[in-house]
Amino acid sequence: MPHILVEDGVRLYYEEIGSGTPILFIHPPGMGHIVFRHQQSLSNHFRVIMYDMRGNGKSSPSDRPITIPLLADDVHVLLDALHIKQAVICGYSNGGSIALEFALRYPDKVKMLILIGGFSEVCTTILRYEFLLGIYAAKVGVVSLLANVLAKSHEKNKKEQQELKQYVRLVNKKDLANMYEKGLAYSCTERLRLLRMPILLIYGASDYYMRPYEKLFRKNVPHAKIVYIENARHQIPTKHHCELNGILKTYCIT
Repeated sequence: MPHILVEDGVRLYYEEIGSGTPILFIHPPGMGHIVFRHQQSLSNHFRVIMYDMRGNGKSSPSDRPITIPLLADDVHVLLDALHIKQAVICGYSNGGSIALEFALRYPDKVKMLILIGGFSEVCTTILRYEFLLGIYAAKVGVVSLLANVLAKSHEKNKKEQQELKQYVRLVNKKDLANMYEKGLAYSCTERLRLLRMPILLIYGASDYYMRPYEKLFRKNVPHAKIVYIENARHQIPTKHHCELNGILKTYCIT
């Protein structure tokens, strides 16, 4: 299985397929690269790269407390190991926080920044509650319950639900709690104005609790383009993959 070493004893599992413009997908805590399985068909147009963050899926547990900057630095090491000078960086949900931090730290490495249901901070009650539930599940050891919730909310097919459920269960509980805690505290809103690369924000038209975050982006990065997917909520990479893949091809093929 392909791994790259980011620190002594810490290896990241990754998969890549296709050729052309590199597009790297960053998953939310716990879910692993498998949440982007429906994006593999983009390999007909891009060099698709998916990976498991440290502590997730087939990657090693972290050897030190996780921070968002640390996870962003892991992305940098991964791209360097794959000899990629510049890539489209695509983060889903809280994976978008890592994508944002990477873009702020390494702007020359980002051809385009894409956030799917992204946010620059947690500032609403509903989203804060979701993070607190994740922290609770990790700390009291009910990751199986969290895995069931994530699987059923993301996949319609029973087989794919089971596969996603099993993959979430691979997560290191300590790292998962750490990721949720750091994700809850993270904010880059005040630095958004520093972003100069093309930015694409993709939201479900029915994902109403994300609307306050759209406003933050509109105010701080007015050059960002926003695309809505009709009849979609938050689980876009899985439940609305056809629409998402079409959008990515439209905006990223040059």
